[in-house]
Amino acid sequence: MLAGLVGLLTGVAAALAFRVSERQQRSDPGPSPAPPVLPAGVADVLAVLRSSAVVLDTDDQVVRASPTAYSFGLVREDRLVATDLLELARKVRRDGEIREAELELPRGPLGGGTLSVLARVAPLGSTLVLLLVEDRTEQRRVDAVRRDFVANVSHELKTPVGAVALLAEALLDAAGDPEAVRRFAGRMQTEAGRLSELVQDVIDLSRLQGHDPLRAPLLVRLDDVVGEAVDRSRLAAEAKAIAITVGGDRGVLVRGDAQQLVMALGNLVDNAVRHSPAHTLVSLGVRRVDGGSAGLVEISVSDEGTGIPEAELERIFERFYRVDAARSRDTGGTGLGLAIVKHVALGHGGEVTVWSAAGAGSTFTLRLPIATVITEESA
Repeated sequence: MLAGLVGLLTGVAAALAFRVSERQQRSDPGPSPAPPVLPAGVADVLAVLRSSAVVLDTDDQVVRASPTAYSFGLVREDRLVATDLLELARKVRRDGEIREAELELPRGPLGGGTLSVLARVAPLGSTLVLLLVEDRTEQRRVDAVRRDFVANVSHELKTPVGAVALLAEALLDAAGDPEAVRRFAGRMQTEAGRLSELVQDVIDLSRLQGHDPLRAPLLVRLDDVVGEAVDRSRLAAEAKAIAITVGGDRGVLVRGDAQQLVMALGNLVDNAVRHSPAHTLVSLGVRRVDGGSAGLVEISVSDEGTGIPEAELERIFERFYRVDAARSRDTGGTGLGLAIVKHVALGHGGEVTVWSAAGAGSTFTLRLPIATVITEESA
């Protein structure tokens, strides 16, 4: 009897011990797998490559990425954000075959700007995948510059050149009338000024198309950009008794070309001053906003002008488009200012938008990705 009771207790204890051991095994999965390690020498090779280089592990996490991969926006927060590249990498991981493809990748989280790239993807060891991305945007940009420059110049220079020729002919016919000579000479001077401004804007636009701001980007302080853009329009604003106010966040950094950003923001401020009545206010504000995987900054320029008709809003960023051609003769402008702004925004991976209502003024907003400062440790 006693022996049977002891045997029963021993069996119960053994069963309980087995269950406790099983629970411990479930709660303790054991040591976590070690992070993947790059093969010897690979990191040194990636550091000197001119192409953007990204190494992914089996979970699509970025093990290593070159600074250009961050600059072009291919990698954000240790993730490869270009979905086309990610799908290509997964195919290579599945079958181990090297792949090559020409892709159009977004320049940033906003706008429709793209990068034309040649991507080569290959397995790296048994667990890693290597992506090499060569930027070919510059080559395509040069071809587009040649076509656009010839088309724009041949079309737009006809009007001012024709006007100067007619005025010169009228001036000759009025040689005996001093008053008519002064009047025609004044109009010739005005047309010559417009012609000079048009030529300069065409040159600026062609230079923008020929230079990629993200090819060799620098950290740019928006405080400096805002200050220089406002200074360019200060004399014109004072002549019309227009006050320009600046406010918002300070110390924001973006990545790109400082002179291009000054040109774009300066055009927005200049437009606001041109199209605002005397004794009004032009406001410029800088604000950080949440942009999902990356922070964004908004630079808004608001005026108290007559506004833009709703039907015209979709076309105002087209080259040489003017809302009111007759009014543009009084306010000046070539029709290229907003096209330049749009081109700069797209080139920096951002966008430009407009809000306007008749009689209530306009607000143009330039949105750009905030620069991610890469330290040696994160790189």
